[in-house]
Formats: sequence, structure tokens, C-alpha cells
Amino acid sequence: MRDYLDFNKPPFLAVLTCCLCFVLISFTPKKAFVSLFNGKDLDGWVGNKKAYSVEEGLLVINPENGGGGNLYTEKEYSDFHLKFEFLLTPGANNGLGIRAPLEGDAAYAGMELQILDNSAEKYADLHEYQYHGSVYGVIPAKRGFLNPVGKWNSEEVTIKGKKIKVILNGHTILKGNIAKASAGGTLDGKEHPGLTRDKGHIGFLGHGSVVKFRNIEIKEL
Repeated sequence: MRDYLDFNKPPFLAVLTCCLCFVLISFTPKKAFVSLFNGKDLDGWVGNKKAYSVEEGLLVINPENGGGGNLYTEKEYSDFHLKFEFLLTPGANNGLGIRAPLEGDAAYAGMELQILDNSAEKYADLHEYQYHGSVYGVIPAKRGFLNPVGKWNSEEVTIKGKKIKVILNGHTILKGNIAKASAGGTLDGKEHPGLTRDKGHIGFLGHGSVVKFRNIEIKEL
């Protein structure tokens, strides 16, 4: 019986080690989503704190309070999964800046994902890469999944390396590789140096419209 109980034999130690590793991996806590907006003030954000304000627990941009302008996270992010909800007003135009610097036009110096009322008549003749969810000038998003104006929408943005995915109200409207999409030149024919950045700030980019946001959460990957 001694052969079956010799705990010092290499095969037994190898099996024991594997079991312990499996247990440790199984109990390793997964990263959780962290709130970027506390619903009370703009702590953790920098930029235009006149146009952007907190109203009844919502992050609201009202151009009448100080123009358009941008509001950015203090912290920089590289790879992440971002979730947020937004409510558009008729003809609203905003943007989500990612991996962006604090200076310059985020659509080029970083990346901008459109936040837009696709149904507005004034936007009927836009280029395909200018509609909601598109990586501005680079990758167009599918249309037809926005809720009616005045209804809340939920959106998720996942970016890892050069791969990016956008989910709107449960539907994948964009999935692509920013390096491959711009390899032969961008769709808008302009320079987008921000596509090479591997980290930067996340921001809401005002374009003169009232838009409301809530439940802004992020998980770093």
C-alpha cells in the first residue's frame, strides 16, 4: 500500500499542484465595473464644467450654460469595456471621445464615436461614417437601432488593442479593427493620428445640443 500513499512521489505532487492552481484561478476575483459618474457632482472629470452639469442625478450638457465643449475623465484609459445610457433631444449631436488627449480635436487627435439623432431631417445626407456609433471618419456603424428621441438608449463600447465593438440597445452596430480600417487611408480622407494612440481620456464631446447621460461605468481590460 505504500506505493499508493507516497505523497512525495513526483506524479502525485504534479497532480496536487495542478489542482491547487485550478482552485486559485477559480477563486481569483474578476474585475468589476466602476462608476465614472456619481450622480452628485463632476468629481473625476475635467473640461467644460459650465456646459456640463448635474441635474437630478443626470449628467447633462446644456449649451446655453456655456457653449458646447468637451468633458473628459481625469484618468486615462487604454483597453476597456464602457457602459452608459443616453437620452437625445431632437437633432442632437454629441460624441464619445476615447483614447483622446485633452487638447485638440478628439475626432482626429483621439477617436470619436458619434452620438447622434439619426432620424433628424438635417442629417439625412451625412456620410455613412458620420451616423450614430460610427468611429468618425473611419468605420461606419449600422443604423436602425436607436430608440425614438426622448427615450433612453443603452450603449456599450469595448476596445482592446486595435479591435473595437459598439453595442446599442442590445444590437452590435459596429465591430472592426481600426488599424485595418485605416490601412489604405480613412474613409473621410483625413489624417487621424489618434488611431495610433494606445491610451487617453474618455470624454463627451459637445456640438451644441442638449443630451443627457446616466449609469456611466467602466471596466478596464
